[in-house]
Amino acid sequence: MVLEVEAARSQVERIFQSKTFRSSDVLRHLLSYLVDASLAGAADGLKEYTVAVDALGKPTSYDPRQESAVRMQVGRLRQKLAEYYRTEGVDDPIHIDLPKGGFIITFEPRKIPSGPKIPFEGIPAPDSALAEPVVEAGGGGWRRREALLACGLALAVLAAGFFGIVSWRQGKQIRLAVASSDVPWTPEIRQIWEPILSSNRPLVVCIATPLSALIPGFGFVREFSVNDWADVAKSKGINALKDALHAPTVQPTYGYTGVGTADAALLLGEFLGARQKNVVVTRSNLLSLPELMEENVVFLGPLTGEREIRALRVDQEILLEPDGIRNLHPRPGEPAFIPEGPGAKGPEDLDTYSLISRVPGLQGRGEILSLSGNQISSVMAGAQALTDPSVAKMLIDKMRNSSGSIPRYFQVVLRVRSMDGVPTQISYLFHRELTITR
Repeated sequence: MVLEVEAARSQVERIFQSKTFRSSDVLRHLLSYLVDASLAGAADGLKEYTVAVDALGKPTSYDPRQESAVRMQVGRLRQKLAEYYRTEGVDDPIHIDLPKGGFIITFEPRKIPSGPKIPFEGIPAPDSALAEPVVEAGGGGWRRREALLACGLALAVLAAGFFGIVSWRQGKQIRLAVASSDVPWTPEIRQIWEPILSSNRPLVVCIATPLSALIPGFGFVREFSVNDWADVAKSKGINALKDALHAPTVQPTYGYTGVGTADAALLLGEFLGARQKNVVVTRSNLLSLPELMEENVVFLGPLTGEREIRALRVDQEILLEPDGIRNLHPRPGEPAFIPEGPGAKGPEDLDTYSLISRVPGLQGRGEILSLSGNQISSVMAGAQALTDPSVAKMLIDKMRNSSGSIPRYFQVVLRVRSMDGVPTQISYLFHRELTITR
């Protein structure tokens, strides 16, 4: 039976107005895009790249071989549709589905059985929903969900940068410091994470992949002050290296991240796996404006020059620079700039700094938590401060105000003593409460 287009669109509008879909503009826009293509008979020819750019607002540099945003969002949409029809749409006359293996939306009339209705709150999600690589489905239990998230984060980090070749040091193995999955949910850890985890917004873990220049036949070069491809032509260092190597051209790449950022992602994967059902992993150059406006974001690594990341700098008091921390409005006794450098025991004993910021998302919607730093140990130390009960208690005790709470939006600087890239001591330096005026 072929349904009338008008009836199909009425059903789509009914879904859009539901509680299940009301809080996610991203999924509503994706569903609308796929419905239009399906009704026009064009969905069979859709490619992952086209969906990423046209439906999800990804940049034209999107590479489906390295980024799974489309597959993750399509998986979320498929599961949200299933959730809707188990709950609010249990009596709807038309069933809309997104079968696996493509982008074609199907419309099927439903024959609603007569008889007493079973309250939808008591109907569990089927186990088959867990076949999707999106950590959102129910019915598998927290332990299974946790394992899925940990594996997903590990695979995403591998795809994002092969564990950070640009930060690899010869002769050293990467230390994967992974938090225990049964980390206590202490009052201090709750104060840090509750604004993010208590909302019904999806959570995006965004891994920093700053711009690098590929010199074909030789390798990669990263200049900290160059974060836009248009600035490469102005870089004396990159162009001098290109001329010295007699290379005909240089090419942009966003395929690498730091070892400390990869370690931090794995640690957060273990920590969040038991507490957050809906997590998506992406790279910083592919983080879209809709995600920043509609979802909660945890950003790992140094802030770079992408347009979305620059938007997070508004109203901040402290900035991470390539060689230290910039204190924009120092108070009495505070330095305006804190440089990084070797510790008392030599070059392998490093003093570095971790900057933790919690700010509102774009247009004041959602929450953004940023863990940034320049060294292998600094981003890792930020993740430890937010997941280790003893370090979190130290941090909260320093930030607590007279009412016993901490600021909703803040920045805090941690001093990190490290050895061989591993944090050995984390201490509080200073913090700022942020007054958001935008």
